[in-house]
Order: sequence, then C-alpha cells, then structure tokens
Amino acid sequence: MSNHYEVLGVAQGATGEEIKKAYRRLARKLHPDVNPGPDASEEFKRVSHAYEVLSDPQKRRVYDTTGNENGTDSGYGGGYSGSGFAFQDIFETFFGGGGGQQAGAPSRTRRGQDALINVRIDLKDAVFGTNKKIEVDTAELCPTCDGSCCQPGTSPRTCDICGGSGQVQRAVRSILGQVMTSAPCGTCQGFGTVIPSPCHECSGEGRVRARRTLTIKVPAGVSTGTRIQLAGQGEAGTAGGPQGDLYVEIRVATDSTFLRDGDDLHVTLSVPMTAAALGTTVHLDTYDGDQELDIKPGTQPGEILTLRGLGVTHLRSQGRGDLRVHLNVETPRNVDPQQEELLRKLAELRNEEYTDGQLASSGSGVFARLRERLGNR
Repeated sequence: MSNHYEVLGVAQGATGEEIKKAYRRLARKLHPDVNPGPDASEEFKRVSHAYEVLSDPQKRRVYDTTGNENGTDSGYGGGYSGSGFAFQDIFETFFGGGGGQQAGAPSRTRRGQDALINVRIDLKDAVFGTNKKIEVDTAELCPTCDGSCCQPGTSPRTCDICGGSGQVQRAVRSILGQVMTSAPCGTCQGFGTVIPSPCHECSGEGRVRARRTLTIKVPAGVSTGTRIQLAGQGEAGTAGGPQGDLYVEIRVATDSTFLRDGDDLHVTLSVPMTAAALGTTVHLDTYDGDQELDIKPGTQPGEILTLRGLGVTHLRSQGRGDLRVHLNVETPRNVDPQQEELLRKLAELRNEEYTDGQLASSGSGVFARLRERLGNR
C-alpha cells in the first residue's frame, strides 16, 4: 500500500489546508476528463483515496498511529469515495466553489461602523481629568421599526425566486460536462427574504440619523492625540445589528500661562531687580491654588525654582510631574533722575566705575577681561 503522504506529495506534519491544496493541484492534472490516459485515471484514484483518508481527522489519526486505515478499503477501488467529499472538492478545484450543499443565506444584520470625533479640553482638565458632555451625530436604531426594517405590523417574506436560499443556480458547460453554478439572487440580494413594506422612517435600513448627548470621562494625564474608546457607542448596525465603537481623540488647548513638557509644567515669573538682589517672597497662582515662593538674595535671571508634584498627573502611573518656575529678573526702564542718582551711588558703593556712561575697564571682572581681550585684537 502506498504512503498517502507520498501520493499527495506533502510532509506527514502537513496542515489540512496544505493537504487540500496538494489534492486540488493533482486533481486538475489527473482527472479523467482532463487526462484520459489509463495511468492518469489510476493515479487519480490513488490521489482521491489518499485525500479521503488524510482530510478526515479521525481517519488520519488512525492512519498515522497504525499505518493503515483500520478497516478502510486500501485498494482504493471505490472510485470517488463514499464519504461525499470528492464531487464537492473536485468542483471547487475547477470552479472555485458553488458545488455541493449551499450555505444558508446571509443575514441582513450588520455591525455598525466605528466613529471618531475630536474633543478639545483645557490644560487644567488634562492635569486633573474631567467629565465632558459631547454631542454625536450618528446612526441610531430606528424607533419606528426597532431595527426590523419593516413597517409595523409587517414582516419579511421568503423570496419566491430563490426559495429563501439567497442563491440561484444555472447550468453551464465545462470540461466536466454540464454543471450547475450558483450566484446571489438578484431579487433579494442574496438575503433569502424580501421586505414587501419597508419602514417609511428608515427606508428599510433599520436605522436613522440622529444626534445624542454623551458624558465621557477624560482621565487625568491625557495629551493631544490620546484616544478614548467607548465600546458600543458608535453607529448602529443595519437591520438591528450591534453598534460599533466610538473613539474620542483629545486635543489639549494651549494655555496662556503654563507650558506643558511631558508631565511637567513650566511658567515664567518676573521679579524686580531689587527683589532679586535683596530677596523676597512672592505668590504664584497655580492649578493647585496660591503657592508661596522664596526668592533668595542674589537670584540671577534664568534660575529655576521647582515645585514638586504640581505638574500633570501621570496617565499610567501614580503621582504627578513638577511645576518649574523660570525667574525673569526685570531691569528698570526709563528711570527718573532720583532713581538714576541712587543707581549711580549703588554702583559707586560696589566699586563699579562709569566714565561717560561706560563701565571702566579696571578690575578683574568679566567686563574687564572682555575689554582687555577686545583691546588686544
């Protein structure tokens, strides 16, 4: 007895799909109507018998275990097999389907499409999270027919043309002779039923356009581009089908005071030159309320004060980012004579010599070194 795997030209561990493909390839080549030679006819019987065994999981298990078919005729003299596989598989080999028993007509019911909308929130809402009402224009279940697609009091009727199968058959000539092929019924569009009295409100679709209001929970820590999925809140399906999902894409508005960098917030705070020199206490209005900041004496422009835990809430972990305060030391403009006199006196006390409005080059400060470097060019 020949090895069935060798007959089909596949490995012993081949999948069912690989076995089926191998059989179809050989059947096209060896079928008696294609290759009338006696050797081809005998080989076709061997191929058909091997496929009969290996395409049946139970028979294949017995064959792999014992090396025989446990009572199955090993002479493959039964021609096209008594299991009923041969004609349908041969038909599919040459025509890509349509032979054998027809599947049931498809349902009119379809799942609704997913929907996407954009929602704009303030930066403060991104820091702490919020609940936001949104309006959605989408497809809703028809309130008149409740998704049946029919006028109230009526119902779908079995199609007279296809008898409810959703398919119509016609005879065509082929290399196998005259065979029957199937196609979707044009009267019922393949559904097997027709709707004699479609619902006036939804035109027989089972859904209508409507606007509804939803309240969504926006979690703390979201950023622009974050999408929130609301399962079952998308478009209603046809003929009472389930709703799709609604995706809400977040857009965080730019804030006039705070700048976001990841989960940190940045803000610029201006302090007078005198305050920076002498030190002071200032108050800063933050998303967490008023915060008191200590400005140390001698604070320089660009110094940063960090307020821990006052930034944006982490979206996927505990805690929050930081608030970083950038200090801007303001130099007075348009000073009056009295103020100018005081500044000159301060410069004198600090040994800062001015001549004709220019800083003297004496001393070892940065300006002195810069003047000396420029003077040597």
